[in-house]
Amino acid sequence: MRTRIKICGLTREEDVQAVVAAGADAIGFVFYPKSPRYVTPERAAELLRVVPPLITTVGLFVNHTPQEVAAIVRVAPVSLIQLHGDETVAAAAAIGAAAGRQFMKVFRVKPDTRPDELLEYEQANRAASPLFTSLLLDTYVDAYGGAGKGFDWSLVPKDLAPRVVLSGGLSVHNATDAVAGVRPYAVDISSGVEASKGIKDARKIADFVAAVRAADTLIESAAHHESPVSRQGL
Repeated sequence: MRTRIKICGLTREEDVQAVVAAGADAIGFVFYPKSPRYVTPERAAELLRVVPPLITTVGLFVNHTPQEVAAIVRVAPVSLIQLHGDETVAAAAAIGAAAGRQFMKVFRVKPDTRPDELLEYEQANRAASPLFTSLLLDTYVDAYGGAGKGFDWSLVPKDLAPRVVLSGGLSVHNATDAVAGVRPYAVDISSGVEASKGIKDARKIADFVAAVRAADTLIESAAHHESPVSRQGL
């Protein structure tokens, strides 16, 4: 299966175009005012006009109320919501319902996070709302957002990995290993493809997409080289 790719924190038309040209699947806009990648709803609406069809557009929110998210989505009609704060399971469900959008919920992974916690948290969100789509796994830091830092990918349960979006500390240099090792449904990157905060680098974006695709090729090659005996054993 092809790993989906989301590039987050876009602020300029040329960066949107670079992401599309590189073959990424999703584009993220940050509606958290304290972020250096923050865009107003009006600015996001302008950027959305540059996005061609069949590209998923994502709005990132941090501890917004359901009413605030619904109001922003009316101005900037992103197709998916990413909840990156301390929202409870019930609050996340209420936000999705108010905005009328499917949502991802971020789990900020700590060094002492247990794999079963990730499974339980996913199950709780899935039970609370039919609009919940997946967990996005990021690194816990004092601020909201992974700050380009990674976490121990071995914490991700094998049966959960195909449903999660992997984030936190990804770069051109480790993307192939991360995808080949974890095998997530999708990856999400922001600071790892920037020239400066909020300003993307078209070459880094293209190289990151290529690194993820290289992992997909490795995974496919490994599957094709399984022996008939091992396939029968499955």
